[in-house]
Amino acid sequence: MRRIAIFASGRGSNAVNIIKFFSCGDRGAAVALVVCNNPKAEVTERCRSLGVHVEVLSRADINSPDVMCPLLERHEVDLIVLAGFLQMLPPFLTGRFAGNIVNIHPSLLPRFGGKGMYGRHVHEAVVAAGESETGITVHLVNDKYDDGRILFQASVAVAPGDTAADVEHKVHLLEKTHFPRVIAATFCRGESSES
Repeated sequence: MRRIAIFASGRGSNAVNIIKFFSCGDRGAAVALVVCNNPKAEVTERCRSLGVHVEVLSRADINSPDVMCPLLERHEVDLIVLAGFLQMLPPFLTGRFAGNIVNIHPSLLPRFGGKGMYGRHVHEAVVAAGESETGITVHLVNDKYDDGRILFQASVAVAPGDTAADVEHKVHLLEKTHFPRVIAATFCRGESSES
């Protein structure tokens, strides 16, 4: 049974979706911990209400092996999922969990990736560029922004006249449908990204 730590910074829609997905039946993993770097983030209460332990940590704490390593060991974490986490992971984490950190990005990488490209910023850039499609990319995490091996992509049309909010809604639907299943299919047992 894989033990997941979700790192999140915002509303927590992906975090909640992942927690609920892995709490239904035997899907080979459970969310053991949520780490948040924003004390005002909605994700903290949403995940606590689902019975998951939440730690709100400063940037300095997240960058400290003396804080993070014992925390992750205490919760027996062996897989890290980034779900709207707006801080670069420190090298000691990307090294220690190499091949076991996964992120979702709200575009079809390598387009619209890199530092500062997250959430609404991505959707605004997609609209401004006149793209006819966008989507999601689930990828492994290394020590560079949006650079790890791509595990899965799904696309959606961007219609003429779509606003950034319209694109965001379409992308969120893709995230909800695919992200937990890709995690299960890649890191756990038997759950297909097609189911």
